[in-house]
Amino acid sequence: MSYWAVARLVPRQERLALFHLERIGFATYLPRLREHRRMNGRKILATPALFPGYCFFVVESQWHAARWSIGILGLIMDGLRPARVADSVIEEIRARERGGLVELPRREEFRMGDHVRVSAGPFSGQLGLYAGQRAHERVLVLLALLGGTQRVELPKDAVEALH
Repeated sequence: MSYWAVARLVPRQERLALFHLERIGFATYLPRLREHRRMNGRKILATPALFPGYCFFVVESQWHAARWSIGILGLIMDGLRPARVADSVIEEIRARERGGLVELPRREEFRMGDHVRVSAGPFSGQLGLYAGQRAHERVLVLLALLGGTQRVELPKDAVEALH
C-alpha cells in the first residue's frame, strides 16, 4: 500500500534531490507558490517552495533508497518508518493550484485607511491609519507625530483595529 511521506532537502538543491528521487522510482511533489515581487522597480513572478526545504514523495513498499538519495538530508519519521501524510492534505494543496502554482488566499486583517491603535512598543497608545502590509509580518501605519503625519513600520501584532 503506497502513501505520501516527507523528505528534508539540502538547502538550494531541491531540483537535484527531486531528480534523483524520481530517477530511482519515487513519485515526488514540490508545491510552489505564486508570488509577485518587486525587483529593481519591476514586478516579477517568484515561485518559492510552499514548504522550503521539504518535498513530498510516494512510498510504495521500500523507502530506504529515498533516505540515502542525493540531495536528501533525512525523512520525517514516525518511529521506524516515514510518517504518513494523508492523501487529503496533498489533494487540498493541489486544489489550490492554478497553472501549477499554489495561490494562497490573501488574509489582510486590516483594510487601507482603517483606524488602528498601536498596542505595543514606543508608540503604544497612539492612534493611526493602516497604510499597508510589508514582508515578515510588518505593517505600515500613519501616525500624527511631531506636527505632521509620519509613516511608521511596526510588527503586525503590535497593532489592533478599532471597531
